[in-house]
Amino acid sequence: MALTYIDQFKELLGDKKHILILFRKNAGGDAIATSMALLWYLQKKGKRADVVSEDFTLPQPMQFLKHSRTIRPQFDHLQKFIITIDVEKTGLDELSYDIKEEKLRIFITPKHGFLTRDHIRTAQSDFTYDLCIILDTPDLRSLGTLYENNTELFFKTPIINIDHNPANERFGHINMVDVTATSTAEIVFDLLSRWDVASIDDTTATALLTGIIAKTKAFKSDTVKPATLTAASALMELGAKQQYIMQNLFRTRTIQTLKLWGAALQHLERDASIGLVWTTITRDDLVRLGADEDALYDIVDELIVNSPEAKKILLLHEHKTARDGHTPIHVILHAADRAKGREAMDLLRPFHPKGDDTRAWCILDMDLRQAEETLLAHLRHELK
Repeated sequence: MALTYIDQFKELLGDKKHILILFRKNAGGDAIATSMALLWYLQKKGKRADVVSEDFTLPQPMQFLKHSRTIRPQFDHLQKFIITIDVEKTGLDELSYDIKEEKLRIFITPKHGFLTRDHIRTAQSDFTYDLCIILDTPDLRSLGTLYENNTELFFKTPIINIDHNPANERFGHINMVDVTATSTAEIVFDLLSRWDVASIDDTTATALLTGIIAKTKAFKSDTVKPATLTAASALMELGAKQQYIMQNLFRTRTIQTLKLWGAALQHLERDASIGLVWTTITRDDLVRLGADEDALYDIVDELIVNSPEAKKILLLHEHKTARDGHTPIHVILHAADRAKGREAMDLLRPFHPKGDDTRAWCILDMDLRQAEETLLAHLRHELK
């Protein structure tokens, strides 16, 4: 009989000692919360684990999650470079080093005789991690430079791929891709509950319920299914703190964030013929209001919940800090009606987007007005 994916997960995890948990850049609360649940669960199982996401900055609403501040924006180290020197015949009198012009120089003084290059051997250690678990990520390229600069790690290390996105490329050695689930948290809860439900404590349950609530906009999304509500109910029975989650996710907005939302609403426009709502945020808005760019994702989420007639939501904003003397435009497109065949990634394809079918983003090297006109013309052509 073929092994179930849960059996495969348990078997692959069995002798692994140091596990790497990753998710794509700019992932939302579902990926962040689920990574924390998995981290805590694995640590209780006696495993070492780290969570890494490219250029990660912890959004303020997610800071209440236990261990969330341990998520790293890059790898600390993946391998060690080993230098072996045979001093059997020469002995060692002194060892020192310095760094000059970004070059490391090592000075070795033998007790007698002399050393040559024939006495020296170099090698690289095995990778720090012996298993990768990748969450809510459609393909390895979406990991950005974590993948691009370390491809050997992903070729040599087993990968467990967990996602609910239909566009997932099944790049793992084990692929837990369930397109009927509303969130990655829901899939991971099913996995952990079937593995050892007794090990799901209130910390793990709270993190998983946070992922579900964040993804479904507090169960207001039209993707919510009976299985979603069943999973949420089971998590609350296991100790998940629903009111604590709601308080942190939706009721602790800073004054700067609320003002930024006000600016976004002031600039809000709509094209009912194609079901598109869009808004723009300038660099001056961000600086004047003292707001973080992370709050812009919350604006999109609020528009989703409060504008049910909007099938597509477009946000364009200038970065707060200029790069190379100019200010690039960050574009975020949310597609609420992907079942109709026009996914966010597909619609932004000419602009080399990243993300998934529901939400995609790209960077445009043009001014804000030009970017707005270019995107609107493109979307109108595609959607009409």
